[in-house]
Amino acid sequence: MSVDKKPVSLITIEPKVLSIDAMGGDLGAAVVVAGMNIFFKQNQDVKFIVHGDGAELEQLLSKYPDLPKHCEVRHCDEVVGMTDKPSHVMRHGKNTSMWSCIDAVRNKQAEVAVSCGNTGALMAVSMIRLRKAPGVNRPAIAILWPSENPQGHNVMLDVGADIRAEASDLLQYALMGASYARNGLNVKRPRIGLLNVGTEDHKGRIELQEANERITEQAENANFEFVGFVEGGDIPSDRVDVIVTDGFTGNVALKTAEGTATFMRELLRDAFKQTPFSMFGAMLAYGALRRLSMRIDPRRSNGGVFLGLNGTVVKSHGGADASGIASAIDLAYQLAKNGFTAKLAARVANGSGIGNDNNIKD
Repeated sequence: MSVDKKPVSLITIEPKVLSIDAMGGDLGAAVVVAGMNIFFKQNQDVKFIVHGDGAELEQLLSKYPDLPKHCEVRHCDEVVGMTDKPSHVMRHGKNTSMWSCIDAVRNKQAEVAVSCGNTGALMAVSMIRLRKAPGVNRPAIAILWPSENPQGHNVMLDVGADIRAEASDLLQYALMGASYARNGLNVKRPRIGLLNVGTEDHKGRIELQEANERITEQAENANFEFVGFVEGGDIPSDRVDVIVTDGFTGNVALKTAEGTATFMRELLRDAFKQTPFSMFGAMLAYGALRRLSMRIDPRRSNGGVFLGLNGTVVKSHGGADASGIASAIDLAYQLAKNGFTAKLAARVANGSGIGNDNNIKD
């Protein structure tokens, strides 16, 4: 008796498409392309739309045999400089690689944009091209802060998208930060802390007091644990996974940490130059000291994320090397793979009273 064999259907997984601004960093397009190649060696199910000087990019990509087949180059005549004012870029930046990079996400041709260009200009272009997601009053910039937690980082937001934040904004930051921790760091039930001048319930401004109450009310439905007020010393601790604050305070904290890391490097460098024995000790300890320096500097945790827009944008540090670029691209890839943009929009809409699904899976 013969048995008819039915053809086996194969499931085709579409590669994730990432939009890359190749021209905005301090170290040039060569470092960006090298970072793309580092990432591509580990993750082949990806395609890149690369924006910048077409001739230069074609030449750089040709150095890596397999990478060009996964890239689409889009030529742009202009580049946003690190000193360019956001207002100028908004009016005159339509021909830049940064603008083109964001437009690929706006037009649904790519899932996440990555740029190491001017932060202010990138936020401005992202705001006018992607627009704020429904229910979002103020978008936020979230960064990964080195911490004592098993995942190695805590999420902190806002660190400079907007210097103001009302209680409703802080609640949205908590919702967005929790979603980011789940999808970017694989923290199943994030612990949220609200940054204040003390942990006592009576401390802080009126908007912090109100935000404390509103976040407490949302914690159970939004599937996160709210630990209440935290202080500056808790930012790198294992007490929380997400730190919520306004953009003014967050940016000051970030810049202070960056300056402290630089100061410590200078002190160590001077100390090891004092005597021949200390110089010899420095040679022996160089590797460990370099790892320590990188570990405590928030800039090395490459990949700030713009949250609250109709699309996800990853901001790489301007001075990132190829490994740093690869790290930012990897973060963008993880967020794209997890469908982060749609999940974040649903979470914020629900927390803002727009949606009615309390069982959002993110």
